[in-house]
Amino acid sequence: MEHANEVDRRLTELEIKVGFTEDLVDALNAILARQQDRIDLLTREIAELRQQQAASGEAGTRSLRDELPPHY
Repeated sequence: MEHANEVDRRLTELEIKVGFTEDLVDALNAILARQQDRIDLLTREIAELRQQQAASGEAGTRSLRDELPPHY
């Protein structure tokens, strides 16, 4: 009888651990989904900025010497 009680106790402990593990996995999945959404948003914003830069001309060939400060 004592052996059966020990098995029941261990089984109960394992069920509790599984429950906590499932909760943790669910929370981590939610965090991961939010992070992926943010990464997707930032990737789209970078693509838009690159398109804007390309549309505005070759910004890399512009020289600061070509622009006079306002006091000139």
